[in-house]
Amino acid sequence: DRISDLHIGQGRIVAIGDAPADFTASQRLDASGLVAAPGLVDLSVSLREPGYSRKGTIASETRAAAAGGVTSLCCPPLTKPILDTSAVAELILDRAREAGHAKVFPIGALSKGLEGEQLAELIALRDAGCIAFGNGLNSFGNNRTLCRALEYAATFDLTVIFHSQDRDLSIGGLAHDGPTAAFLGLAGIPATAETVALARDLLLVEQSGVRAHFSQLTTARGVELIEQAQGRGLPVTADVALYQLILTDEALTGFSSLYHVQPPLRSAADREGLRAAVKKGVVQAIASHHQPHDR
Repeated sequence: DRISDLHIGQGRIVAIGDAPADFTASQRLDASGLVAAPGLVDLSVSLREPGYSRKGTIASETRAAAAGGVTSLCCPPLTKPILDTSAVAELILDRAREAGHAKVFPIGALSKGLEGEQLAELIALRDAGCIAFGNGLNSFGNNRTLCRALEYAATFDLTVIFHSQDRDLSIGGLAHDGPTAAFLGLAGIPATAETVALARDLLLVEQSGVRAHFSQLTTARGVELIEQAQGRGLPVTADVALYQLILTDEALTGFSSLYHVQPPLRSAADREGLRAAVKKGVVQAIASHHQPHDR
């Protein structure tokens, strides 16, 4: 982490600092105030293709990623059709190779149709290129089915991605259940919608032994649960959405739909808890959770 010269030859960095003895620069770029870094990896970027190309395409969203320094990204399974077959995975990878802007790593659906009833064909999806499996914010029908899915994933050393949000506590909610939602007259989603589901998921991870990643954490209490699980030696990692480290539910005051996200923006205290968890390494990654929408 320093200010230095980069010497580039034939598309590769050949030296940092002093130029090699045989190096002659044919072009000089002034990069004052800029940052040179390895390509960034984004753990959650909705590409919208197939099925929602009016919102974005693999070509457009990987081009946007590359423009922001993101050279590798993971795309969630919420496509149309759902990414629960090898054919959909192969389509996404073929389109990504054609576009050539960024490397794409698909996340397969944990259950067929993301319905939480039947297990998807995880091994076929893995062989087709999926690097992990998740069900998004769609809950499993019952805990027994989820437990069996995790045990199956653990048997084959597959990574499962959780978006922990209790369906019953969050249904119909539009904003964090706090003073801002009360003032605006919006239905609230309590912090316990995350922590109740998170506590259950962590217990099932412990029982099954599956390697788990918890995505889009929003609450200070939630990252405390993750820290405790890591302290017990559970194979769990976590990420937080970039906007959760910047914004709070007060951004909704003007009723702007741009700040209506799921899971919702939380309180200032939650934001500080998330920031602290990133600094401590409890949260290992910051992701964009980019979701392009049409007008």
